[in-house]
Amino acid sequence: MTTTITPDMTMERILEIAPAAQRALFQRYHIGGCSSCGFQPTDTLAQVCKDHNILDVKEVLATIARAQDVDTKIQVEPKDVKQWLDAKEDFSFIDVRTPEELALARIAGAEPLDYDNPAKYMDLPKDRKIVFTCRSGVRSLDVASYFIGHGFQRVYSMRGGILAWSEEIDASVPRY
Repeated sequence: MTTTITPDMTMERILEIAPAAQRALFQRYHIGGCSSCGFQPTDTLAQVCKDHNILDVKEVLATIARAQDVDTKIQVEPKDVKQWLDAKEDFSFIDVRTPEELALARIAGAEPLDYDNPAKYMDLPKDRKIVFTCRSGVRSLDVASYFIGHGFQRVYSMRGGILAWSEEIDASVPRY
């Protein structure tokens, strides 16, 4: 991260700097996932920690920094995915968008996530290269993080999702 996050920053500002903070706070501390454990955008990180009885604010800061570093490392550029597809590399390219979204636009070579058969993915070899995509790259980061949490080692999220694909690779793919 280039901007240092401090305890006196608002959660809104922290999430602008480090979008991974939302997921990291929920995973590690169960903060921000529901109304009973949520926070307001105007709350400072220090206040959120106090409200949730977290004494070690420095550890919370380190958790956010680690999560943001992981998010940065697992993002792959659309041009790289295109090269892998063109080279017919053996990897799974999975679109996590809803069926309604898939009806609006598709990336050739990306398979829709089979929400009814999670074993299809969990039974894959843990060293299988898997690239997730969505509309903007946010949901695919969540899914990639989930897979990393389940021991998968070569998991990526395509930066910018189908919007970036349409802009950078194939303008015929509709933007919505």
